[in-house]
Amino acid sequence: MKKEKIPYVRIGTSYFKRSLFPTISGDKIETLIRWSVETIKQDEGKDYLSHIPKYDGFICYPDHINYKLEYENYYNTYNPLSSIPEKGSINYTMLFLKHIFGKQINLGLDYLQLLYTNPTQTLPILCLVSHERATGKSTFLKWLRFIFESNLTYLTNSDFASQFNSDWANKLLICIDEVLFKTEELTERIKYLSTTNINKMEAKGRDKVEVFFFSKFILCSNNERTFIKIDIEETRFWVIKVPKIEKEDTQLLHKLKTEIPAFLDFMLNRELNVPKPLTRMWFSREQIRTKALVRLFNYNNQKVEIYLLEAFYELFQEIPDEVLNICPKDILLLMEKKKQIEAKDIRRVLKEWGFQPKNNSETYTIYHLTFADYHSVKRRGRYYTISKSFILSKYDALMQE
Repeated sequence: MKKEKIPYVRIGTSYFKRSLFPTISGDKIETLIRWSVETIKQDEGKDYLSHIPKYDGFICYPDHINYKLEYENYYNTYNPLSSIPEKGSINYTMLFLKHIFGKQINLGLDYLQLLYTNPTQTLPILCLVSHERATGKSTFLKWLRFIFESNLTYLTNSDFASQFNSDWANKLLICIDEVLFKTEELTERIKYLSTTNINKMEAKGRDKVEVFFFSKFILCSNNERTFIKIDIEETRFWVIKVPKIEKEDTQLLHKLKTEIPAFLDFMLNRELNVPKPLTRMWFSREQIRTKALVRLFNYNNQKVEIYLLEAFYELFQEIPDEVLNICPKDILLLMEKKKQIEAKDIRRVLKEWGFQPKNNSETYTIYHLTFADYHSVKRRGRYYTISKSFILSKYDALMQE
């Protein structure tokens, strides 16, 4: 018997059945279901066990061009694509992609081509944002799902925050729709995962396993300015504002799906616009620096500045001092721990204002708000010295904008 004809496999000491799982769209996804040896004997006979192919363990190796089911006697859990490249029209696909990527269409095609032809290549975190509805962001994710099938998965914010990641750690594409990362921890996590090639896979009740990591992230959000907090020098995020579709086509997804074989053929034969990697993310920082990314940074930066001014202004209205000595941790208390504001954000704004902390830790007096009254407390630290006149001047300028 040939391995391909037998629906069972033995991985290590456990038996599995290869089964085609039907989806709502009518497609089928191959999955492995744990199967008991007793059931196989009952269904197929005792002698059947000797014909079942045996593997030492699992491996996940992505390849869309020359897919192999096994590597060095390890069973490949990456799923082969069912669509076969063939010549044909891609008119609807190109119109749709020009809508998504706009003037960066050539970079967008490079991104998709690398996903298909070089799936282990590190790529930037693609962020599609727009406060408007009916832009095509969700259609883009659904179209990618049709292409890469079960090698693409959807996550929610809570899924990504969970320590258990066995359901997505071996996927090519991890798509998070309506993303809103409220903590610095989640942002740092996705930044780390976007560049690493090793990750720890963990399932409930099982030990962590180190795996080869090749996943790419696509984030979609209606919150153009608040879905994530990143620095202006960030090189890992490609933020694109997607415009509203002028005339909705309810059959668009179906049309895109029928053009997938022709689009894959186009990907195989197209020359890359960026023929070789310029950075670890393939594209240069300048190439993926967009107005949407700058707008995202500026809003986050301005938000911190506004909160700072409001906190200082209210404090100077209540205390007699013309000069205030204060540390970032004290400012956080004054700002009532605004969400997504951290000490490093405060230090950045204070530096932009021209202030520097003391070189050494010294004693200073700070005011804390308790039951609607401010009271003074002695502390030690590398404090900043802020003048009342500076804050009033900045606050008046803000009010006049």
